[in-house]
Amino acid sequence: MMVGMSNGTDTLMDMDRARQVGELSRIALTDEQARTFGRQLADMLAYVGKLRERDTAGVEPMVHAVDLHNVLGPDIPQPSLTPDEALSNAPDRDGDFFKVPKVLGDS
Repeated sequence: MMVGMSNGTDTLMDMDRARQVGELSRIALTDEQARTFGRQLADMLAYVGKLRERDTAGVEPMVHAVDLHNVLGPDIPQPSLTPDEALSNAPDRDGDFFKVPKVLGDS
């Protein structure tokens, strides 16, 4: 089957597959959604079938299809805020600490 091309029989099978995935995901699908998702699922499975035809004997397993590089800057220590600067906008404080309402235990 060509990717993106399906006949009437395939459409019903694709819709059934989409409904099965929907049931496993606990998602109710309308007929239109099942038709759309079924067609998309069939296209993905056809693509995976094409990938299986390729010789991958010499290809190392990888986590990502493209190389990822850290885009963060270097971790260089910088001067920190003083407690007074850090707590300058706090609605309530207790010395050098934020004071917040109790959330656990007795009310």
